[in-house]
Amino acid sequence: MAKKVQKAKIDNVGIHSFSKKADIFFSIISGLLAFSCILPFIFVIIISITNEKSIIQHGYSFFPSQFGLDGFEFLTQFKDKILQALFVSVFVTVVGTLTNVFITTTYAYAISRSTFKYRKFFTIFALLSMLFNAGLVPGYIVVTQLLHLGDTIWALIVPMLLSPFNIMLMRSFFKKTIPEAILESARIDGASEARIFFQICLPLSLPGIATITLLTALGFWNDWFNALLYIKSDNLYPLQYLLMQIQNNMDYIAKSVGMSGQLAVALPKETGRMASYGHGCSCNPTYCDSLSILPTLLCKRFDHRWC
Repeated sequence: MAKKVQKAKIDNVGIHSFSKKADIFFSIISGLLAFSCILPFIFVIIISITNEKSIIQHGYSFFPSQFGLDGFEFLTQFKDKILQALFVSVFVTVVGTLTNVFITTTYAYAISRSTFKYRKFFTIFALLSMLFNAGLVPGYIVVTQLLHLGDTIWALIVPMLLSPFNIMLMRSFFKKTIPEAILESARIDGASEARIFFQICLPLSLPGIATITLLTALGFWNDWFNALLYIKSDNLYPLQYLLMQIQNNMDYIAKSVGMSGQLAVALPKETGRMASYGHGCSCNPTYCDSLSILPTLLCKRFDHRWC
């Protein structure tokens, strides 16, 4: 007769972990890295509430000799235009992001499926558009003369409706995350491609969709170049472009008069620039402003829920 094998009893399971000193060390390193990321925002806020005269005399400092709200008071003179530009930026960001994400996910889903006959052609088509660009002039002609979108709000949305990088990102996500067997089972049960996409693929792809949504929303929110090319009406300026114009006008006046005497104090060049840091973060760091950083941070906080 075969001997009966007894299983060894396991009293406890050892878990390998860092020592307490190593945990403290890595916690300090992580804290310093996090602080280094927050420090520029703190510095901008301090400068924005510093008196302009103090900046001219002593330069930038974490501990200014005088505080003031010169920059914010200067921006309140343009509050109507800023609110209008804020509405335009919010509309462009919301509509553009939703449309872009929908087109990107449907395109990526199609080329990720082995049953799609022309997947190689459309994959190469997307890759080529990442490597080669027709240029600024052909794009301008298409938007203004072919599509007739010049000086309309759609000129801020249509040129950015598709992102080849996001397409390839979602294609890889679909191929590696969603097994073909799940889709075949759904087809056997009689589900259409639309139902498979909306009820199976999208719920399983929320982390990838959240990632491209964040990237797309930041791209629309920070965009000012399309406004520079296509927009002439003041009521269609997005927030970033309006703040860039305000800063350019301040720089021009400062250079024209030499920033001497009382005008140097009356014109809050530096504090105005930093005060606008809270209103928006443009692609050009010189014209980043604070009001647009707040929606950006909120967008990232919402995105972390799904990633």
